[in-house]
Amino acid sequence: MSFDEEWAQLKADALERRSTGMRINHLAPEAGGGGGGNPGAPAAGTLIAKAESINGSSNLLIEIAGLLQEGRPDAELTTLARDPRAHEDVAAQVTRFATFAGDQYLDAVALYAALSTKLRTTGGDFVKIEDDTAQRFLEKVLDGSYLSPEAR
Repeated sequence: MSFDEEWAQLKADALERRSTGMRINHLAPEAGGGGGGNPGAPAAGTLIAKAESINGSSNLLIEIAGLLQEGRPDAELTTLARDPRAHEDVAAQVTRFATFAGDQYLDAVALYAALSTKLRTTGGDFVKIEDDTAQRFLEKVLDGSYLSPEAR
């Protein structure tokens, strides 16, 4: 395959990926979001959210934070670049960089944990809203007033 052919194929693949848009709950458009002929299916471009997906994403974020925490950088790795093994300016810069990297690492772990917590709260709110909507619907159906055929 020549470079031009490969480049054309890569561009076509990128355009195809771009046209599919965002997929919620990992459903392909034809699996549940296309609406093509199925009257109960949502229209293309609509958002479909499920509590299981929200909670699964929250669990995934906290799992990533846990894995990052387990693989945290070892602060003792900078001992090889300390005085007298290295020039004191080099040692100071390595220590400065290691401190900065450690801070960035801790920020990333905290961010994943915070996003997970926020997503879990959102999932709980989503379930509550769905329950409230179903409850209001049932109340409307059950609280209807009876009119006899003669009174209509």
